[in-house]
Amino acid sequence: MRGNKFKIRLLIGVAIVAFAYFKKCSNQEKNQYTGRTQTISMSTDEEIALGFANRDAMAQQHGGLYPDAGAQARVDFIGEKLVTKSMAKESNYQFEFHLLADNRAINAFALPGGQIFITNALYSKLDDNQLAGVLGHEIGHVLGRHSAERIAESDFWKTVSTGASVGADMGGMINGIGQQTLLKNGREDELESDELGVVLMLYAGYDPEAMIEVMKILKAAAGPNRTPEFQSTHPDPENRIQRIKEAIEKYRQ
Repeated sequence: MRGNKFKIRLLIGVAIVAFAYFKKCSNQEKNQYTGRTQTISMSTDEEIALGFANRDAMAQQHGGLYPDAGAQARVDFIGEKLVTKSMAKESNYQFEFHLLADNRAINAFALPGGQIFITNALYSKLDDNQLAGVLGHEIGHVLGRHSAERIAESDFWKTVSTGASVGADMGGMINGIGQQTLLKNGREDELESDELGVVLMLYAGYDPEAMIEVMKILKAAAGPNRTPEFQSTHPDPENRIQRIKEAIEKYRQ
Protein backbone atom coordinates (compact mmCIF):
# COMPACT_ATOMS: atom_id res chain seq x y z
CA MET A 1 0.00 0.00 0.00
CA ARG A 2 2.79 2.41 0.94
CA GLY A 3 4.52 1.54 -2.34
CA ASN A 4 1.41 2.48 -4.32
CA LYS A 5 1.12 5.81 -2.50
CA PHE A 6 4.74 6.57 -3.26
CA LYS A 7 4.20 5.79 -6.96
CA ILE A 8 1.15 8.06 -7.07
CA ARG A 9 3.09 10.87 -5.38
CA LEU A 10 5.95 10.33 -7.79
CA LEU A 11 3.66 10.52 -10.81
CA ILE A 12 2.01 13.70 -9.51
CA GLY A 13 5.42 15.21 -8.84
CA VAL A 14 6.66 14.34 -12.32
CA ALA A 15 3.50 15.83 -13.82
CA ILE A 16 4.02 19.10 -11.93
CA VAL A 17 7.65 19.33 -13.03
CA ALA A 18 6.69 18.51 -16.63
CA PHE A 19 4.06 21.24 -16.53
CA ALA A 20 6.66 23.72 -15.28
CA TYR A 21 9.01 22.91 -18.16
CA PHE A 22 6.19 23.06 -20.72
CA LYS A 23 5.09 26.45 -19.40
CA LYS A 24 8.65 27.76 -19.45
CA CYS A 25 9.20 26.65 -23.05
CA SER A 26 5.91 28.17 -24.19
CA ASN A 27 6.80 31.52 -22.59
CA GLN A 28 10.13 32.03 -24.34
CA GLU A 29 10.64 34.99 -26.64
CA LYS A 30 13.50 36.91 -28.23
CA ASN A 31 14.26 40.35 -26.84
CA GLN A 32 14.41 42.89 -29.67
CA TYR A 33 16.96 45.06 -27.88
CA THR A 34 19.40 42.40 -26.71
CA GLY A 35 18.77 39.58 -29.18
CA ARG A 36 18.65 37.15 -26.26
CA THR A 37 15.90 34.55 -25.80
CA GLN A 38 14.18 34.93 -22.44
CA THR A 39 11.44 33.30 -20.41
CA ILE A 40 8.76 35.97 -19.95
CA SER A 41 5.36 35.30 -18.41
CA MET A 42 3.87 38.82 -18.41
CA SER A 43 2.96 41.38 -21.04
CA THR A 44 4.48 44.84 -21.38
CA ASP A 45 1.26 46.34 -19.99
CA GLU A 46 1.52 44.06 -16.96
CA GLU A 47 5.13 45.15 -16.40
CA ILE A 48 4.06 48.79 -16.53
CA ALA A 49 1.19 48.16 -14.10
CA LEU A 50 3.51 46.33 -11.71
CA GLY A 51 5.95 49.22 -11.75
CA PHE A 52 3.23 51.79 -11.08
CA ALA A 53 1.78 49.68 -8.28
CA ASN A 54 5.11 49.59 -6.44
CA ARG A 55 6.43 53.05 -7.32
CA ASP A 56 5.27 55.00 -4.26
CA ALA A 57 6.10 52.29 -1.75
CA MET A 58 9.60 51.98 -3.19
CA ALA A 59 10.14 55.72 -2.87
CA GLN A 60 8.98 55.68 0.75
CA GLN A 61 11.52 52.99 1.58
CA HIS A 62 14.20 55.54 0.70
CA GLY A 63 12.78 58.51 2.57
CA GLY A 64 10.50 59.71 -0.20
CA LEU A 65 11.41 62.01 -3.07
CA TYR A 66 14.26 64.52 -2.79
CA PRO A 67 12.71 67.98 -2.19
CA ASP A 68 14.66 69.89 -4.83
CA ALA A 69 12.77 70.68 -8.03
CA GLY A 70 15.93 71.74 -9.83
CA ALA A 71 17.73 68.50 -9.09
CA GLN A 72 14.68 66.47 -10.15
CA ALA A 73 14.45 68.50 -13.37
CA ARG A 74 18.08 67.64 -14.14
CA VAL A 75 17.35 63.93 -13.65
CA ASP A 76 14.24 64.19 -15.83
CA PHE A 77 16.07 66.07 -18.59
CA ILE A 78 18.93 63.58 -18.86
CA GLY A 79 16.68 60.54 -18.48
CA GLU A 80 14.20 61.73 -21.09
CA LYS A 81 17.01 62.62 -23.49
CA LEU A 82 18.37 59.07 -23.21
CA VAL A 83 14.92 57.73 -24.07
CA THR A 84 13.89 60.11 -26.86
CA LYS A 85 17.23 59.97 -28.70
CA SER A 86 17.44 56.16 -28.72
CA MET A 87 15.58 52.95 -29.49
CA ALA A 88 13.99 53.22 -26.05
CA LYS A 89 11.53 55.70 -27.59
CA GLU A 90 10.16 52.89 -29.76
CA SER A 91 9.27 50.76 -26.75
CA ASN A 92 5.87 50.84 -25.08
CA TYR A 93 7.39 51.48 -21.67
CA GLN A 94 6.41 54.61 -19.76
CA PHE A 95 9.68 55.88 -18.34
CA GLU A 96 9.61 58.01 -15.21
CA PHE A 97 12.68 59.13 -13.26
CA HIS A 98 12.67 59.66 -9.50
CA LEU A 99 15.33 61.29 -7.33
CA LEU A 100 15.11 59.83 -3.83
CA ALA A 101 15.85 61.65 -0.59
CA ASP A 102 18.10 58.84 0.69
CA ASN A 103 21.46 60.43 1.50
CA ARG A 104 23.09 57.24 2.80
CA ALA A 105 22.58 54.43 0.28
CA ILE A 106 24.55 54.91 -2.94
CA ASN A 107 22.13 53.20 -5.27
CA ALA A 108 19.99 53.30 -8.40
CA PHE A 109 17.43 50.76 -9.56
CA ALA A 110 14.51 50.18 -11.92
CA LEU A 111 11.09 48.63 -11.51
CA PRO A 112 9.40 46.81 -14.39
CA GLY A 113 7.81 49.01 -17.02
CA GLY A 114 10.02 52.09 -16.73
CA GLN A 115 10.04 53.35 -13.13
CA ILE A 116 13.65 54.40 -12.47
CA PHE A 117 15.11 55.61 -9.19
CA ILE A 118 18.40 57.11 -8.03
CA THR A 119 19.28 58.07 -4.46
CA ASN A 120 20.59 61.53 -3.69
CA ALA A 121 23.62 59.85 -2.11
CA LEU A 122 24.65 58.67 -5.58
CA TYR A 123 23.20 61.59 -7.56
CA SER A 124 25.25 64.12 -5.60
CA LYS A 125 28.50 62.47 -6.75
CA LEU A 126 27.78 62.58 -10.50
CA ASP A 127 28.34 65.00 -13.35
CA ASP A 128 25.95 64.99 -16.32
CA ASN A 129 27.75 62.27 -18.26
CA GLN A 130 28.04 60.04 -15.20
CA LEU A 131 24.37 60.58 -14.36
CA ALA A 132 23.51 59.63 -17.94
CA GLY A 133 25.54 56.45 -17.46
CA VAL A 134 23.62 55.47 -14.33
CA LEU A 135 20.21 56.24 -15.84
CA GLY A 136 21.15 54.55 -19.12
CA HIS A 137 22.10 51.43 -17.21
CA GLU A 138 18.73 51.39 -15.45
CA ILE A 139 16.86 51.98 -18.72
CA GLY A 140 18.82 48.98 -19.98
CA HIS A 141 17.32 46.84 -17.22
CA VAL A 142 13.83 47.84 -18.39
CA LEU A 143 14.53 47.21 -22.08
CA GLY A 144 16.23 43.95 -21.17
CA ARG A 145 13.06 42.95 -19.27
CA HIS A 146 15.23 41.65 -16.46
CA SER A 147 12.62 41.94 -13.71
CA ALA A 148 10.02 40.14 -15.81
CA GLU A 149 12.54 37.43 -16.60
CA ARG A 150 13.48 36.99 -12.92
CA ILE A 151 9.79 36.73 -11.98
CA ALA A 152 9.20 34.05 -14.61
CA GLU A 153 12.31 32.12 -13.59
CA SER A 154 11.34 32.35 -9.92
CA ASP A 155 7.85 31.03 -10.67
CA PHE A 156 9.39 28.18 -12.67
CA TRP A 157 11.67 27.06 -9.84
CA LYS A 158 8.89 27.35 -7.27
CA THR A 159 6.74 25.03 -9.38
CA VAL A 160 9.62 22.59 -9.90
CA SER A 161 10.32 22.67 -6.16
CA THR A 162 6.67 21.86 -5.45
CA GLY A 163 6.76 18.93 -7.86
CA ALA A 164 9.97 17.61 -6.34
CA SER A 165 8.55 17.92 -2.83
CA VAL A 166 5.45 15.95 -3.79
CA GLY A 167 7.33 13.33 -5.75
CA ALA A 168 10.43 12.59 -3.75
CA ASP A 169 10.86 15.13 -0.96
CA MET A 170 13.65 16.89 -2.88
CA GLY A 171 12.18 20.36 -2.85
CA GLY A 172 14.94 21.94 -0.78
CA MET A 173 17.67 20.76 -3.12
CA ILE A 174 15.81 21.88 -6.25
CA ASN A 175 15.01 25.24 -4.70
CA GLY A 176 18.71 25.73 -4.00
CA ILE A 177 19.52 25.11 -7.65
CA GLY A 178 16.96 27.73 -8.60
CA GLN A 179 18.47 30.35 -6.32
CA GLN A 180 21.94 29.75 -7.76
CA THR A 181 20.55 30.06 -11.28
CA LEU A 182 18.88 33.37 -10.43
CA LEU A 183 22.09 34.64 -8.84
CA LYS A 184 24.12 33.92 -11.95
CA ASN A 185 21.56 35.46 -14.25
CA GLY A 186 21.50 38.58 -12.10
CA ARG A 187 25.18 39.18 -12.76
CA GLU A 188 24.66 38.80 -16.49
CA ASP A 189 21.77 41.25 -16.30
CA GLU A 190 24.11 43.89 -14.91
CA LEU A 191 26.63 43.39 -17.69
CA GLU A 192 23.89 43.42 -20.31
CA SER A 193 22.51 46.67 -18.89
CA ASP A 194 25.98 48.22 -18.93
CA GLU A 195 26.22 47.46 -22.64
CA LEU A 196 22.76 48.86 -23.35
CA GLY A 197 23.69 51.91 -21.28
CA VAL A 198 26.70 52.53 -23.52
CA VAL A 199 24.46 52.38 -26.61
CA LEU A 200 21.90 54.75 -25.10
CA MET A 201 24.60 57.24 -24.12
CA LEU A 202 26.07 57.27 -27.61
CA TYR A 203 22.65 57.88 -29.18
CA ALA A 204 22.00 60.76 -26.79
CA GLY A 205 25.42 62.36 -27.24
CA TYR A 206 26.88 61.54 -23.82
CA ASP A 207 30.41 60.25 -23.27
CA PRO A 208 30.20 56.53 -22.37
CA GLU A 209 33.67 56.70 -20.82
CA ALA A 210 31.85 58.28 -17.86
CA MET A 211 30.43 54.86 -17.00
CA ILE A 212 33.96 53.79 -16.08
CA GLU A 213 34.14 56.65 -13.59
CA VAL A 214 30.80 55.53 -12.15
CA MET A 215 32.26 52.07 -11.56
CA LYS A 216 35.16 53.67 -9.68
CA ILE A 217 32.69 55.61 -7.54
CA LEU A 218 30.78 52.42 -6.74
CA LYS A 219 33.96 50.56 -5.89
CA ALA A 220 35.16 53.33 -3.59
CA ALA A 221 31.75 53.47 -1.88
CA ALA A 222 31.83 49.72 -1.23
CA GLY A 223 35.09 50.00 0.70
CA PRO A 224 37.64 47.29 1.46
CA ASN A 225 35.10 44.88 2.99
CA ARG A 226 33.07 44.43 -0.18
CA THR A 227 31.21 41.13 -0.58
CA PRO A 228 33.15 38.77 -2.90
CA GLU A 229 31.80 38.70 -6.45
CA PHE A 230 30.66 35.08 -6.31
CA GLN A 231 28.39 35.94 -3.36
CA SER A 232 26.88 39.01 -5.00
CA THR A 233 24.31 39.61 -7.70
CA HIS A 234 26.52 42.39 -9.08
CA PRO A 235 29.81 41.73 -10.88
CA ASP A 236 32.92 43.33 -9.45
CA PRO A 237 33.29 46.92 -10.73
CA GLU A 238 36.70 46.04 -12.21
CA ASN A 239 35.12 43.32 -14.36
CA ARG A 240 32.34 45.70 -15.37
CA ILE A 241 34.92 48.29 -16.43
CA GLN A 242 36.50 45.82 -18.84
CA ARG A 243 33.14 44.94 -20.37
CA ILE A 244 32.21 48.62 -20.65
CA LYS A 245 35.46 49.32 -22.51
CA GLU A 246 34.65 46.46 -24.89
CA ALA A 247 31.16 47.84 -25.49
CA ILE A 248 32.50 51.35 -26.19
CA GLU A 249 34.93 49.95 -28.73
CA LYS A 250 32.15 47.87 -30.29
CA TYR A 251 29.57 50.64 -30.71
CA ARG A 252 31.52 53.86 -31.01
CA GLN A 253 32.04 54.79 -34.65
